[in-house]
Amino acid sequence: KEGDSFILDMATTAVAVGKLEIARRKGQSIPEGWAQDKEGQITTDTNNALSAGSCLMPLGGSELNSGYKGYGLACLVEIFCGILAGATYGPNIRKWGNTSRDADLGQCFVAINPQCFAPGFEGRMSDLMNIMRNLKTTDPSKPVLVAGDPEKQHMAAVDKIGG
Repeated sequence: KEGDSFILDMATTAVAVGKLEIARRKGQSIPEGWAQDKEGQITTDTNNALSAGSCLMPLGGSELNSGYKGYGLACLVEIFCGILAGATYGPNIRKWGNTSRDADLGQCFVAINPQCFAPGFEGRMSDLMNIMRNLKTTDPSKPVLVAGDPEKQHMAAVDKIGG
């Protein structure tokens, strides 16, 4: 309702690779659970985490923390964005920072017509988003946000300064 939307744009790994690159440039270590080295051991060293044969951990981290759920979501995204899109996938994707060949990354956009389902979608969706935004927060200076809220706030700030 009223231009509100739920837009989820996220990595299916514990963290996006760009955060590792920023940490490496700053000479900082990364938290445990973000990456594994090429031997499959958890690493906090950004150089090890970004080297050949290493990998980012799935959402949830290790199996102990339900990482298999993130692994499953990552596989689904890989099927949609790599295989279904006709792009590179899995180990065929070039490594971060290797610019000797095109990345050939695919994308998948899902558009659903809510009119094909139960009536009242807009009102119920608006209600759910308002419920989430009004949840009690552990830090009053950081309200609960819904997917798409940070981007909407950024766009409002850009519009305000004339961007």
